[in-house]
Formats: sequence, structure tokens, C-alpha cells
Amino acid sequence: MKKSLILLALCAAGNAYAADEVKPFTMDGEFGYIATTGNTETSTIKGKLSAHQELDQWSNDFVFEALYKKDKLEDDDGVLQPSETTAQKFFLSGQANYKLENPDHRLFGFASYSDDRFSSYNYQSTIAAGWSQKMWENDTSQFNYSIGPGYSFNETIEDVEQNSFIVRGALDYQWKISDTSTFKQALSTEVGSDNTKSKSETSVSAVISGALSMKVSLIMDHNTDVTDDTEKLDTQTSLTLVYSFF
Repeated sequence: MKKSLILLALCAAGNAYAADEVKPFTMDGEFGYIATTGNTETSTIKGKLSAHQELDQWSNDFVFEALYKKDKLEDDDGVLQPSETTAQKFFLSGQANYKLENPDHRLFGFASYSDDRFSSYNYQSTIAAGWSQKMWENDTSQFNYSIGPGYSFNETIEDVEQNSFIVRGALDYQWKISDTSTFKQALSTEVGSDNTKSKSETSVSAVISGALSMKVSLIMDHNTDVTDDTEKLDTQTSLTLVYSFF
């Protein structure tokens, strides 16, 4: 039921602005693959799609991320064991921003869903709404933030539901270092009575040729309420290729 509510919220946001006049639309696809052999055999695949739409009355963003990792280790006798999945997660989010009389002042609606097989949760999902503002945007940088109340739908690996009201805050900063390189910092936190979930992504990208870029990023996911055998902080450092479709 909770999953259906989140998916319906994402679809409803899309329908809300589908009727607007079509304006510039951008979408980036990100892919990374790492394989190691020897004493340890590892395969890691990372993918991400990011889309942005700028309309007369709406500014909309969508994100889909996926990570999959398999490891094959040697036993004490030097014999490789069967491959084991050691990481498997995906994340989906959408945010629609309705522009007010001053287009830098906006009202937002947000929905997200995440599934991390090796975390303390079977799933974590959020809906939120509130105030969003573009603080500035010029030739070299831009800064946006949003804040507002919401509700989280979480289920722990013990199948215990943790549903509560939250306050969600997020910021996004971009700096164009040069004509071919860009620095980005995105940060969000969702403060609730049962758990506080935070995420940070820091990245630097550089154009290789045309629409193809290389990106180095550091992602940190933090939960305050986890099981005893689970770390509160997950970090992910990656080197990926990014292709700009539009």
C-alpha cells in the first residue's frame, strides 16, 4: 500500500505538468562498471538517469539510481567460492516546483522510494511538500534549497513499519569551474521521530568529447536508526561516464 502511494504521487506530479507547453528538457545517463580478478573477483555496476524539465510554471526533476555488486572470494585453501551479491540497491525520486509570481519563489511536491537489500530497511519512502527557492543563478553557479513537512513510510528488515511525520530539507549547489568541468553538491535530510535519513552527493565532472563526460563522485547515506550489525553511514566512491541525451 505504501509503495503504491509513492508511485501514485510520482505519476501525479508527472501528469500535473504534462499539459503545459513543452519547454527545454535535459536528461543525462550515467554508467560505471568495475571488475577485479585475482585473489578477489568483483563485479560492480552503477547506473543513473537524471532528468530536468523547465516550463513556464513548473521546474521538475527526476532521478533514478541503481547499484549492483558481486564478489567471489577464496577460502582458506585458495579455492574460489561461488559468487555472492554484496550490494543491491535502487533509488527513485521526483520533485515538481510550481513557480509563484516571482519565479524564483516556488511551492514543491516531492516523492521518493529506495530499496537497499543490505541495509536495515526493506524499503524507505517519502512524500513531502513545502517551500522551494532559487537563491541565485548566473553564468558560473547556482544555488537552490527546499524545506517542508512530509511523511515517511519505512519497513525494517524485521518487517516492522516505521511511519512518521518528518521535516525534509534539501539544497543543491552547482559551480561551473571552466567551460568543460563542473562541481556539484547535493544534500538532503529527513528528520523524523523514528529515524533521520540524510544523503550527500559531491561530484566533479569533465567533458571528454561532445555530450560525453567523465564524473567522479562521493555519495554518503546516513540513517540514525539501524540494527546492531549495520553501519549508520554508507559511502560510495565512483568513476563513471555520463552521456547527455538532451
